Amino acid sequence: MNVRITLLASAVALSVSAPALAHHGWGGYQNAETNIVGTVVEQVNLAGAHASIKLQGEDGQVWRVILSPPHSTVAAGIREQTFPVGAKVTVSGHRHSDTTRFEMKTEELTMGQRTFNLYAWHWGPEDREQLADRQP
Repeated sequence: MNVRITLLASAVALSVSAPALAHHGWGGYQNAETNIVGTVVEQVNLAGAHASIKLQGEDGQVWRVILSPPHSTVAAGIREQTFPVGAKVTVSGHRHSDTTRFEMKTEELTMGQRTFNLYAWHWGPEDREQLADRQP
């Protein structure tokens, strides 16, 4: 009986802590900010813990661009069809520390004259005017 209780307690503790362990934050990405200009090869995917999009950079390299969690991505005005395949987009963020991985966590995306700030919800009240200019 004690073994069952111990196993059950261990399973519950592991299932509760797993999401916290799975969330990697910004630790695996460079501190320096990077900009990539590219063409959309795969539209926004809102599935998973973070939305993503794939871009082919001007050098031909395909990048996996990690966006914010889906609710924040949508709050920033980005939907699955916002960036159609073939659209030219500039992304600003932080490249993965392992430079053999063509991946970056993104803070902003710009297409044409429109900029989408993925973490605008961090902005304070003094930034509302600037935020209003960026929203759809």
